[in-house]
Amino acid sequence: MELFHNFPLWVALFAILFAQVVKIPLHFIATKEFKPGLAFSTGGMPSSHSAAVTALTTGIAIEYGLSSGLFAVSCIFAIITMFDATGVRRHAGEQAIVLNMLVKDINSFFSEMKDWGKKGEYEKQKELKELLGHQPIEVFFGGLTGIILALVLHPLFF
Repeated sequence: MELFHNFPLWVALFAILFAQVVKIPLHFIATKEFKPGLAFSTGGMPSSHSAAVTALTTGIAIEYGLSSGLFAVSCIFAIITMFDATGVRRHAGEQAIVLNMLVKDINSFFSEMKDWGKKGEYEKQKELKELLGHQPIEVFFGGLTGIILALVLHPLFF
């Protein structure tokens, strides 16, 4: 039963859920396009990874203090996670865009060739996922979301 009283764990999980779900109305407000699938996608505003690690770190800070070793570990983990979201994962997404354009160009070339149109779907390439990482502003608001959620939800646990 101790698991149900682990505030840092629950606030981090809630932050992931909240950040994923809030992407749908934010996207709708920005584009007037309703895409419920955003709740299950990577990338976008706000970063659920950043929300989770900052909620976890804030929850640990509230429960164990800023001078605890657990807070230090969590803080470094959060920094690395958010750096990765704007660095490696974002650049991988940009490379996926270029690769997808190349694949489309090659497919257009082959479609004009004999028998290309007769091939089954299983023979055609699947597009790479382009929305992998985050813009720095998405990571910032994801982090802010996690901190605010931890501070707001803590009184509900104690």
